[in-house]
Amino acid sequence: MSENQVTEVLKHIKYPNLEKSIIDLSLVDEIVSHENSLNISLKIVNTQAFETLCDTIKNNTKLKEIFSNINVTNKVQPPKKSLNYGSTQNPNNRAPYAKNIIAVSSGKGGVGKSTVAANIAVSLAQDGYKVGILDADVYGPNIPRMLGVDGESLKWSENDKIIPSINFGVKIMSVGLTTPRSDTPLVWRSSVAVSALIQFLEDVDWGSLDYLVIDMPPGTGDVQLTMAQELRLTCAILVTTPQMASIDDVSRAIMMFKDVGVPICGLVENMSYFITPDTKQRYDIFGSGTGAKLSVDYGINFLGEIPLSMDIRQNCDSGKPPVVLKDEVIRGYYKQITNKIIKNN
Repeated sequence: MSENQVTEVLKHIKYPNLEKSIIDLSLVDEIVSHENSLNISLKIVNTQAFETLCDTIKNNTKLKEIFSNINVTNKVQPPKKSLNYGSTQNPNNRAPYAKNIIAVSSGKGGVGKSTVAANIAVSLAQDGYKVGILDADVYGPNIPRMLGVDGESLKWSENDKIIPSINFGVKIMSVGLTTPRSDTPLVWRSSVAVSALIQFLEDVDWGSLDYLVIDMPPGTGDVQLTMAQELRLTCAILVTTPQMASIDDVSRAIMMFKDVGVPICGLVENMSYFITPDTKQRYDIFGSGTGAKLSVDYGINFLGEIPLSMDIRQNCDSGKPPVVLKDEVIRGYYKQITNKIIKNN
């Protein structure tokens, strides 16, 4: 069987949970056949997907009829175990291609941090800036869905760099693009998660960026510390709701960024209030004025309020960030925040 014939067989082997084959996705690096031996080299970032494909190829009936020895290897090496970490006082510069790096973070999950990060990135792109977004929320990667690229998988350029997905003028990279299924959990220790993020910073073909927006995981853990050590962050944006439980947690996040010397762009209060669609009456479901008061208490900018809105939720779920819609009121919430970011940096 020739290498072209092997390629034809591989065209029928689909990437797990996708309709495209490993040939369509350019995940086959090399095919070498000699007598009864076949060696196939793949380029798969996700180890679980590689193991699945490895078994599928080795058990392929057509290939087994011809080759008694089928060897499948992965050209993509796992992240280096030993990394030359920087410090918060003297951070590394692992993203020299980005003029500005903005970390969007929160004290707790469920406050709409990813929604804010996605809409800020698209808003910056609408203003003519070259923008990328890195989904650093490894255990809950929502950016692909919110920016309409869920279901896509990784491809490589000729210089062996990962090609980011692109939508709404924003380059997108997320660990969610590496999993074989959307419900695949990443049961990783924090050291592995951090190594993967550093790989995304260094091995992705970002090109030249005016802004790199990083959607952080919630809390004050390893990823936040590592990003402060490995990147020269321009500033951090904190997202909270008016609820006191959220205010308590975002206060800790504010102090963490202050302690590690990262400037804070300001605070966004999300789900600030709800306007009923029929009577247009306002309800302060989670409280009122706590975000603005917290900003004063900690001496940081208050970037604005975003209401609890069904339109925002529905469009984010369907991969259409509200900032691209014609509704000027909804767009205005994010444009106001973006304009303040640009003005302050």
